[in-house]
Amino acid sequence: MSASSGTRAPSTARFPARARVRKRVEFLSIQERGQRVSTPRFVLILSLRAGLAPDANLARLGITASRKVGSAVVRNRAKRLIREAFRTTRELWPPELDLVVIVKRSLDDAKLDGVVAEFHAARAQIERKLAQLRAQGEIKKAPRA
Repeated sequence: MSASSGTRAPSTARFPARARVRKRVEFLSIQERGQRVSTPRFVLILSLRAGLAPDANLARLGITASRKVGSAVVRNRAKRLIREAFRTTRELWPPELDLVVIVKRSLDDAKLDGVVAEFHAARAQIERKLAQLRAQGEIKKAPRA
């Protein structure tokens, strides 16, 4: 909300439900079949969705922050930073992607720029893992002789 007008931010700044991984079974499925990319503060688990619905043109994000990361305040701050970094790095994430981010340790005094920089630093690994996932998908789709 802006201080002067009392209105909400434009809808492009929102994080819609269809852009989130929400159910435990979805988290487990992504973790089981996904490819992992490790960064200093996070483990990114990438998985491609099959059979996209017409309205599912957004990559989806799920976040896991266990109690070892810190108190509820610390965990929630980490999740807010990751969500905003995900929004600002949309170009990294293809629309058919499901991404689960596991927070490895407290983000302490990390800023948004630091989280975004960490995602960009992992870009080569992310693209390599996405290529592997796409190749696996092609193998599964190939007709049997």
